Amino acid sequence: MRDAYLIGAGQSDFGAFPEESYRSLFRTAFEEMTESVPNGISRDDIDEAYIGMVSIGGRQIGLPGPAVTEHVGLDGVPCVRLENACAASGYSVRQAIQAVRSGMADVALAGGTEVMNDLGRDRARYWLGVSGEMEWERMAGTTFSGVFAQIASAHMAEYGTTSEQLSHVAVKSHEHGAKNPHAHLGYECSLDDAESAPTIAAPLGLYHCCPMSDGAASVLIASEDVVDDYTDDPIRVAGAGASSGGIGLFERDSYTSIPATKQAAESAYDEAGVGPADLDFAEVHDCFSIAEIVAYEDLGFCEPGEGGDFAERGAPKLGGELPVNTSGGLKSKGHPIGATGASQMVEVFEQLSGHAGERQVADATVGLAHNIGGSGGAATVHILEREGSA
Repeated sequence: MRDAYLIGAGQSDFGAFPEESYRSLFRTAFEEMTESVPNGISRDDIDEAYIGMVSIGGRQIGLPGPAVTEHVGLDGVPCVRLENACAASGYSVRQAIQAVRSGMADVALAGGTEVMNDLGRDRARYWLGVSGEMEWERMAGTTFSGVFAQIASAHMAEYGTTSEQLSHVAVKSHEHGAKNPHAHLGYECSLDDAESAPTIAAPLGLYHCCPMSDGAASVLIASEDVVDDYTDDPIRVAGAGASSGGIGLFERDSYTSIPATKQAAESAYDEAGVGPADLDFAEVHDCFSIAEIVAYEDLGFCEPGEGGDFAERGAPKLGGELPVNTSGGLKSKGHPIGATGASQMVEVFEQLSGHAGERQVADATVGLAHNIGGSGGAATVHILEREGSA
């Protein structure tokens, strides 16, 4: 298989934008992406497109992929929409990499877009619920905050994890997100803010939960045969892993780990020939603060049960042992479901290109992006490196 490279990435602002549509948001992301390609790119160079979108609210369930690619002028480019809950555009990235590696495309676009803030509370709850286990969880009244509250309660019972440790994750995420001009909740919060916030689903409080966001993100993957046409500082896809598992908590042996993450990470690490100790930074799926703590453990950043301490001692902060979610993560940057996986790749691109501004990790050469769907029914892990750095 041919090597694949990340040559450009862009995203819209994340937030609540009643004047925008899923098409207009994607156009913003697409234009920022094309402008980010160091040596420039023509629309005619793009051979394939993969768009992640859950279609929250029921808008354009059929053919939303071609709807957005046509809107940005990619007429005639084969396009498909992928829906894998919150991992939709993590899987669109995976498909673009596969297209390039296989030789089917020299340049493939992977992106995602979602509008979530034009729904009433009941409709929003329903459309969020469709990404969970429908028959035995959602129809019984369980919400996603309720599912992750169960995970948090189990982690606390098994390992002694505390509410304050969850809040340390939130404080760190907001500290990073305050440096990200695209962030939905781009402001800092204190430990007291997080600890005294209203309860959403015990033990999770308001600051332990990500917002519902509108937004879009888009990235370009190119083959080794053409990468030199677009950049003099290539970023190689060193490892790509994916897995799926039980979409309901009752289908798992443990509530304190997500098997799909562990399996996807193992594949990505093996292919890249690196381990957790070789990473300079990571973007992980933190729809809730407990999800980030579980990700630390499943991705091998620390041992099982040590995720709370990892957060509390400041290891995942900028300047710490392993900066995590320098973008602000889902918690602060925001979570437009179909766009989240691609937006993680935007942060990876900016960090490895040295263009992350105040968020820049010094001498960053190897980064990881981790995206899950639902409460862990699907997962992708991608590892990227600056060419010649590893």
